[in-house]
Amino acid sequence: MLFFQKKTKLKDLIPSGFTDVHSHVLPGIDDGAKTINDTITLVKRFQDLGINKIITTPHIISGLWPNSKKNIFLKVQDVRNRLKKEGLKDFVIEAAAEYMLDNSFLELLENKEIIPVYKNRVLVEMSYVNAPSNLFDMLFKVKIANFVPVIAHPERYLFYHNNKLEYKNLKRSGVEFQLNLLSLTNHYGKDVQKIAHYLIENEMYDLVGTDAHREKHLENINLSLSKTHLLLVKRLMEKNVGL
Repeated sequence: MLFFQKKTKLKDLIPSGFTDVHSHVLPGIDDGAKTINDTITLVKRFQDLGINKIITTPHIISGLWPNSKKNIFLKVQDVRNRLKKEGLKDFVIEAAAEYMLDNSFLELLENKEIIPVYKNRVLVEMSYVNAPSNLFDMLFKVKIANFVPVIAHPERYLFYHNNKLEYKNLKRSGVEFQLNLLSLTNHYGKDVQKIAHYLIENEMYDLVGTDAHREKHLENINLSLSKTHLLLVKRLMEKNVGL
């Protein structure tokens, strides 16, 4: 009956065993959760959506959020301990990172300090102003280091919106794309929503994430979605099952 409804909520499409691969729930280390209480609230909202495992991805941006393997892993262990105390021991939280594509990232890559999201997939992002001038060279270096670069929320890079060929060029170079679920709503604006629909229609996404920073982000996933892309979105979400 789900697909005959006029409107379906994104929540209704999340399959059992879904793993969220992009969020900012570790407290006090980037622009996500500020306190451990914020983290607990986010965990409870994930559970409300039927999501019981996340691979959280704090930013690593030189000069702004210079996180490291060590402080990320220490922080995630602190969160696990608190979850047990709160009776949330069945919620699984693992940690990776969301890396800004810059020279500092290349240094981490060379020093083998990269935390993949799963297997050899590494989540990367770009400035919202413009892509790095040496973008394809950087992506090539990721690949020769035996990682597969996964570009976070490509639909949000406005500089590609009037040149969709660049999305195809990126895919041809061997990268993967991660969709922000909120991009399917009007949360980031209609232009981002339109590009998200275009990338879904062309089956260019490989993974899905909430990119949750705060409670409101997970609440907004309850917004309704037109039935136009239901089957494509549902099939895409299945790729996150069991990660």
